[in-house]
Amino acid sequence: MLIGGQIVGAAALGSAVTIGAFVVQDILGDDTPLGGIATATVTMGTAFMSQVLARLMIRRGRRGGLQTGYLLAALGGVIAMIGVERGSLWWFLSGLFLFGNGQAANLLARYAATDLAEPSERSSAMSYVVFASTFGAVFGPLLIRPFQWMGETWFGLARYSGPWLASSMFLSLAALNTVVRLRPDPLVLSGGMLTPPERMGFLSAFRIITSTGTGRLALTAMVVSQATMVAVMTMTPVHLRLHGHENVSPFVVSLHIAGMFAFSPLVGKYADRHGRVNAIVIAAVLLVAASAMSALSGEGDIMLFPSLWLLGIGWNFGLIGGSSLLVESLHESVRVRVQGTADLLMSFCGGLAGFSSGFVRRAIGFHLLSAGSLVLAGVLLVYVFAGSGHVRPTMAGLLRSR
Repeated sequence: MLIGGQIVGAAALGSAVTIGAFVVQDILGDDTPLGGIATATVTMGTAFMSQVLARLMIRRGRRGGLQTGYLLAALGGVIAMIGVERGSLWWFLSGLFLFGNGQAANLLARYAATDLAEPSERSSAMSYVVFASTFGAVFGPLLIRPFQWMGETWFGLARYSGPWLASSMFLSLAALNTVVRLRPDPLVLSGGMLTPPERMGFLSAFRIITSTGTGRLALTAMVVSQATMVAVMTMTPVHLRLHGHENVSPFVVSLHIAGMFAFSPLVGKYADRHGRVNAIVIAAVLLVAASAMSALSGEGDIMLFPSLWLLGIGWNFGLIGGSSLLVESLHESVRVRVQGTADLLMSFCGGLAGFSSGFVRRAIGFHLLSAGSLVLAGVLLVYVFAGSGHVRPTMAGLLRSR
């Protein structure tokens, strides 16, 4: 069931978010520094709603939280479409904030896969849910032009309205899939629901995460992977459009999303076999390499294909390695509540990266923006090697895996 929801939800998110920057440019002009505000708003919506949906899951189980997230995202898609039709940035951004519920639901679904998994198989269980997003996320951007054509021809909508309407339909199907097929609820079976639910504030959850070295490393890996990926990915379509490669943009994004999800089963098996910390090392190395290639890409589009592909794979290693390490570092009694806080921080930092990326690109260029992402990924790599003692024994496993 989780797999079905991931496919449909990822298709909606992949197809619509790809053109978010184009809508902003149509409203404010091609040279606006706010080109990254669309992705940033979705990511901020994801951040804040991750906490809300996690609390809802404590009371109503995984099914209640996931279906609520998908339905609110579907409503957000409709509001975003109205914003496109009216040429209103405020309507559009309001819709995008609600639209972020879809990504929040998809992210929290990966934890649902670990509710009933054996400790030694948590990364693999998580990876299969993330992998399911491949099919929807890869083909979603490729459906943009058909959706645009259908919206314009069948309904008389504006150029970029059709993909948002289609996304709302996809997200509604994801909600229906959750209601019908997620039975029994995995969180109920695992005993993870609290009756009555105990309240936990953000600061309390943050202190729990950072109370251990593994928790700090897990959170750092998730945040850096998200921020690095979002900063470069957000400005890539804008960079391509400004240099006459708009038609190539959906294919670059599609390959990037394939990197984000397609190798998840292999990443999960690697993390289970060789350790979560080793997966984080691989994430940092790949993110450094991807950012370097992006920084050296020039005004062409050729190098951006492998760059964005590696960027997606690096994000995948960081997400699965960091998320499964976080699960290991938490007691079952606080796990669900803290998961929402970790996703909030990860998505919030990604949102800041997406929002600021437009201003950075305009001020110093896309290539220096990529160089900044390289530095951020390098900080993660240094942190792993300079971390506390629990990291060092796992490095032998990294060398053996080679």
